[in-house]
Amino acid sequence: MKFSKLADFMKRLEATSKRLKMIDILKDLLLEASEEEIGPVCFMLLGSLAPDYEGVEIGMAEKLVMRSVAKVAGVGELEVDRRLKKTGDMGEAASQLLSAKKMRKLVSTELTVLESYKGALKLSRLSGKGSISNRVASLAKMLMDSSPTEIKYLIRYITGNLRLGIADMTLLDALSEAFLGGRQNREVAERAYNIRPDIGYIATQLKKEGLEGLRDVRVQVGIPIRMELAERLSSSSDILEKVGSPCAVEYKYDGERIQAHRKGEEVQLFSRRLENITYQYPDVVHVIRSRVRSKEAIFEMECVAADPDTGELRPFQELMRRRRKHGIEEMSEEVPVVLKAFDVLLVEGTDQTRKSYSERRQALRDLVDENRQIQLSEMRIVKTCDEMDRFFQESVSEGMEGIMAKALNAEYEAGARSFKWVKLKREYRSELRDTIDLVVVGAYAGMGKRSQFRYGSFLMSVYDPDTDTFPTVCKVGTGFTDKDLQELGTALDRYKVKEKPSGVDSKMDADVWFIPRLVLEIIGAEITLSPIHMAAWNRVKEGAGLAIRFPRFTGKYRTDKGPEDATTTTELIEIQSTRLQKVS
Repeated sequence: MKFSKLADFMKRLEATSKRLKMIDILKDLLLEASEEEIGPVCFMLLGSLAPDYEGVEIGMAEKLVMRSVAKVAGVGELEVDRRLKKTGDMGEAASQLLSAKKMRKLVSTELTVLESYKGALKLSRLSGKGSISNRVASLAKMLMDSSPTEIKYLIRYITGNLRLGIADMTLLDALSEAFLGGRQNREVAERAYNIRPDIGYIATQLKKEGLEGLRDVRVQVGIPIRMELAERLSSSSDILEKVGSPCAVEYKYDGERIQAHRKGEEVQLFSRRLENITYQYPDVVHVIRSRVRSKEAIFEMECVAADPDTGELRPFQELMRRRRKHGIEEMSEEVPVVLKAFDVLLVEGTDQTRKSYSERRQALRDLVDENRQIQLSEMRIVKTCDEMDRFFQESVSEGMEGIMAKALNAEYEAGARSFKWVKLKREYRSELRDTIDLVVVGAYAGMGKRSQFRYGSFLMSVYDPDTDTFPTVCKVGTGFTDKDLQELGTALDRYKVKEKPSGVDSKMDADVWFIPRLVLEIIGAEITLSPIHMAAWNRVKEGAGLAIRFPRFTGKYRTDKGPEDATTTTELIEIQSTRLQKVS
């Protein structure tokens, strides 16, 4: 397949915001791709090079891209920069400059999909002496072999700003349409992807063998499983009604959720976003080697910061001091951690995900040799609301976020969010104080004292898994320190786009739009009906969505969460369903 054909498909995808139309376009593309091409095509559509857990980062520095474009176009870098400022899009700027340049070659070649993918992979791996000039030369060669349309999408892909609005779940829908006879069989593909979150592998297997190609997908050490997620409710009676009685309740710790993989002496740690974070926790690796009885295991735990003098558990923000590339050993002494194991997914080659919670809990007891550094999460079996409420108050008095209730007979549902797991956090017990994890999708220029900063307030969204979109829920401008505003301006730069992304559902305009990536924790006074925000539109009342009233940033950056891990529309409705019914 020529890259020009993929670029044409990308152009069609960019032109529509309708998800069903997107799926139809993707289906045609996936059917046309060969077995060798379909994996790279899927990664390129998602703007990536490999599964998240492999840690291969796409994204070439803008200045180096400018150098490559200037070299091929025969202009100065200042001219490239001028065109970039005018268009606001490096891909568009490069396309315009190079379309005006007549490039004569002795041999004319067309760039293929595999060549463009392998070229991007090569760029990501170049390092060391001479790597800068090699990157510039390699990209220049690719640009020489490209048409203006190809250049536009190639540059966007190389810089990590593809902006197609496609998520992995949309791709799974398209793969199901193409190779499984329709989305009614999507559940099979989704289960395989949740167990092995490698869209390239899943697509290749489906292309080769259809449903049979997914039969051998199984839990294995070294490949992180997409983590099961919890719904949230506001009372113990609601929880028991949904989860069932009796049920297990555990402390909800204010730490970082980690999936630990052990095979012999090799230990790998993966974040909630499936990023390999092993290097950040050398002390945790040592604990697992010495205190986990099985030589082959996958289990989940909460990693919580602890006071080095008293052993008292510390808040999440304290733990985030460990997020660094240098001085890791020193920081591990300054901010030690305690590990709270709460689930097990594999032991000595045996898949535990198909077993009940009760069976997994017993397997976890057998797996972990507890000491001061690693213990099982505090857990109790409860039958009544009074028992749950007492356990909740106990957790809060111990400084926890709240509790997690889990169905005793439930399997581990990788990647799913259901009422088999339900969280009850202390903020939810206050009628007017709910913490919500929201995604930044837009921003507004600072005014007055905030005019010195790039942005003064932000447009926030929840995630709607049914439509794979990000509907807006509030505009927030309070709770930010000067340091926050400075850092957010810099952090959001890489996600800035010229127009509203297709996956963002908004009636409101923003001064600047962003690809949904950054998650912030927000406190709100209450949830109200809204004629302008699109969260849960028409689901509570016809012609209205839901909004957060008087939102405020808590100071907590949810770097451990991806955009699809943010609060969902369903959660928003469930948090205070009784209140919403009264309002409507």
